[in-house]
Amino acid sequence: MSKISPCLWFESEAEEAAKFYVSIFPDSRVNSVSSMPADSPSGPAGSVKIVAFELFGRSFTAMSAGRLDPFNHAVSFMVSCDNQAEVDRYWEALLAGGGKPKECGWLEDRYGLHWQVVPRVLLEMMSAPDREAGKRAAQAMMGMVKLDIAALQAAFEGK
Repeated sequence: MSKISPCLWFESEAEEAAKFYVSIFPDSRVNSVSSMPADSPSGPAGSVKIVAFELFGRSFTAMSAGRLDPFNHAVSFMVSCDNQAEVDRYWEALLAGGGKPKECGWLEDRYGLHWQVVPRVLLEMMSAPDREAGKRAAQAMMGMVKLDIAALQAAFEGK
């Protein structure tokens, strides 16, 4: 386990969500599913489920521990994509089963977790020495829902 890793609090679907996420990303797996062996503020011993899993080899924990605060945009996970096929694949997979597309490459999955599906080249465009070209790419992104690399590249190049 990493020294620092995200812990995601779900009302009741931690194991289901972890299995969903590991089905999408390579080098991912559920490592363990256990129950809290002692009483907790969320319920009696055994009622809180803890799931250790990895996405792209990075450690995560998920808990089913009853209703608390919903996920929101203040914390999201960014998926850096190498090409449009990868953007499309992750976008569709994360939306499956009731997710909601948002603006600028953001989406909310069926569990309420927020994701940014971003082509790596966009970050390069926005930090390019040609600030006007970067601005055009950023402005193009602002008008998109799912990000389109060809349209971003055209905006960057001033076409």
